[in-house]
Amino acid sequence: MSSLISTTVDFDKEGIQTGYLQLLHSVHRSAYGFIPIPIASLKNGEGPTVLLMAGNHGDEYEGQVILSTLIRTLSLNQVRGQLIVLPMANFPAAEAGLRTSPLDQGNLNRSFPGSETGTPTQQIAHYIENTLLERADFLFDLHSGGSSLFYKPTLLFSIKEGDPHLAVKREIEKAFSLPLTLYFERSDAGTFSSAAAFRKGVCSILTELAGGGAVSKGLPKLAGDGLMRSLLAIGAVTTAPAPAKTAGRTFTEEGSVFATEPGVFEPLADPGDDVKAGQPAALIHRVETPGREPVELFFEADGVILAKRQPARVVRGDCLFHIGQKEARS
Repeated sequence: MSSLISTTVDFDKEGIQTGYLQLLHSVHRSAYGFIPIPIASLKNGEGPTVLLMAGNHGDEYEGQVILSTLIRTLSLNQVRGQLIVLPMANFPAAEAGLRTSPLDQGNLNRSFPGSETGTPTQQIAHYIENTLLERADFLFDLHSGGSSLFYKPTLLFSIKEGDPHLAVKREIEKAFSLPLTLYFERSDAGTFSSAAAFRKGVCSILTELAGGGAVSKGLPKLAGDGLMRSLLAIGAVTTAPAPAKTAGRTFTEEGSVFATEPGVFEPLADPGDDVKAGQPAALIHRVETPGREPVELFFEADGVILAKRQPARVVRGDCLFHIGQKEARS
């Protein structure tokens, strides 16, 4: 399918190239301008084609740091096949440090399959699905909690009935070695990058790497090493750091706790904590009403806290906790 986005990178060319996707964008200050979306290609002979993406949400910085480092430090002789690296996928959002684009309020991970003539975010989604994923065998989409959530580093696999990539996802889980892993079912009819990957027959791997609107000490190395081991496991690179010594925990269902009232959120558990059904989860303080008791919320099922909300001020409907449930025993 055609696209109005052009590129300065020749994806068929061997070697290391860095450049930009050029998304035409005419505004008052620049009648004939374009949005420069950074991209790199590392291509060396036969092997899988892997799309590595970060900045799907612009306030998720860990993946941007990891992929920027990979572009700078990975030598061509370490590559087998092709790595296409998109470190700031929704560039307007990433440049602004926002989850969504300031140009059209677009959430890239809710915009697939996009539109070649739509808003900037829709055009980016269309290009990723119909040009980049069209070439790829694997997608690594590096997310984190962004400004509103903080995660215990978690690997996520979207699966569906009869998933042809389930075995290789199990191998990648072992290689990545993050503290927590969640498998969840999703169809190919959605607007997420994982649904786009399903539609193109691509094996997709997602992460949630800390967050809180910052980059945690040591996190880029922890997850970057896991990414390199995963690329080694699928034959895309020739070397990787030694595997982690401790095994993570895997969950096959997910749950959430949402704010039921507006107020100030006091968490009663942290990411990585085990919780039980009926255990107190949070207090929502109604500070604007002197003397009013806080609203107490409870966990509805056993599990482990994957993430908690970062800002204290909440409104009804805000996600306070993301929970992994039904632990898979090895």
